[in-house]
Amino acid sequence: MALPLSQLPQEVLREVRSHKWLAFFLFVVISFAVLAAGFLWPYKYESQVIIFVDDSNIITPLMEGSAVTTKISERTSVAKETLWKRSVMERVATDPAIFGAGAGNIEEDELISRVAYLRSNMGVRPRGESYFAITYKSESPLEAFRVAQKLGQLFIEESNQRKRAESRSAYDFIDKQVKSYERQLAEVEGRLKDFLSKNVDGTEAEANSRMANLRGQIELARLEKQELETRARSLQDQLESVSPTLSQGGRSPDAYQQRIQAMEQQLDNLRLQYHDTYPDIVILKEQLAELRKQRDAALASGAESAAPVGDQTLVNPLYQDLRGKLVTTRADIETIETRIRSLERLLADQAERMERIQANKAEYSELTRDMEVNKQIYDDLLKRREKARVSMHLDIEGQGLNFEISETAQYPRTPSGPKFELFAAAGILLGLAAPFGAVAGLLQIDPRVRARQQLEEGIGLPVLVQLPRVRTPFEKRRERRLTIAVIVCAVIVSVVYIAIAISKVMGAI
Repeated sequence: MALPLSQLPQEVLREVRSHKWLAFFLFVVISFAVLAAGFLWPYKYESQVIIFVDDSNIITPLMEGSAVTTKISERTSVAKETLWKRSVMERVATDPAIFGAGAGNIEEDELISRVAYLRSNMGVRPRGESYFAITYKSESPLEAFRVAQKLGQLFIEESNQRKRAESRSAYDFIDKQVKSYERQLAEVEGRLKDFLSKNVDGTEAEANSRMANLRGQIELARLEKQELETRARSLQDQLESVSPTLSQGGRSPDAYQQRIQAMEQQLDNLRLQYHDTYPDIVILKEQLAELRKQRDAALASGAESAAPVGDQTLVNPLYQDLRGKLVTTRADIETIETRIRSLERLLADQAERMERIQANKAEYSELTRDMEVNKQIYDDLLKRREKARVSMHLDIEGQGLNFEISETAQYPRTPSGPKFELFAAAGILLGLAAPFGAVAGLLQIDPRVRARQQLEEGIGLPVLVQLPRVRTPFEKRRERRLTIAVIVCAVIVSVVYIAIAISKVMGAI
């Protein structure tokens, strides 16, 4: 049955008084055990380097839009990852200024163990928006100071190298892309040049314009042909109503000469318009030659003066004129027909040309589209390459985002964490509280009945009388002597405890 809490303090004090020496020995063991823990506790010294993140210098607004400064997000984690790299840890682990002259000649297993030791004692903590601290803990204050100092230096070096390498790799990548697109653009331009040199048919607009012009000329030629055919029919009708010859009465010695002069005048008029190969001219020449032969024959036989002129048949000038116009009109019709056939042939050629243009249009569109797309990407990459060049020079010159050591590592004079004074004070307090705590715990699990409430609550029956403990005078004297002895021993132990603690704090031990 559990002891009621109201009776617990009274019973604890009674049990402690009943077992004074046991409580005393428990006090001694607990207090000196905590004091020994204070002696044996591995005190560690901590040194730190404060890093300032400079991301708001004057170069940022000046170069905005012209360059991209290297940015770092999650600075604390990035700093920790940077320092945790094997290459950085090995440089610290093999530094002779920290681990002695033979630090660089250790075995691989020892190097791995030392790197793990360095990593386990290193830390990175944020210190506001623009600061963070690189810390290192060690049992040796000198080692903590030197390692923290070395870590800060290596972080600045690695950050600057990483920034330069990042901007340089970005510039190299963009420059490689620019050269690649230069080659692609040159290839597309070469293919387009070859295509245009092989396909000289022109554009679709030119072909359509040429075909429209030919169609217009054909329509005009056909209209002109219709007009000439109408004119030829009219001349043919007039020619059918006119007699081809005339009968001249009376005698005229100059009849042949008048006819020759009329035909020569008609021949001269035709020569003003046509060549000598023109059919009408050829016919007039033959007629003139025939009249001259007749005139010469008449003069030679002397029959011209005696022959009556009225019985002579003459060529009708009107008929001859109408016939000449008819021949001219028919020749013009043939010329127009020849022109129409030529124009139709040209139109057919233009139709074939249009088919070729349509067939080449898709290939031409693809070539021009590829060239335009490559040209746009090439121009954009040129701008980006110049920005990358400026960014690379910014990182080389140390502009943009920079890390600076705001506070160098300091030599630690006191250890971090719980100090020996805390162990000493905790030893006294724990030694004093240990007997009472142990008794309180035992009372809760002790099955014996120590109070009337335990019976009343346990069996449900009331307790009529509780007899108090009665001690004899001898028992009282013996208990008093025992109490005094325990108090004296406790005082002596406390003095020794305090002396040891003060000696440790003063450095005597």
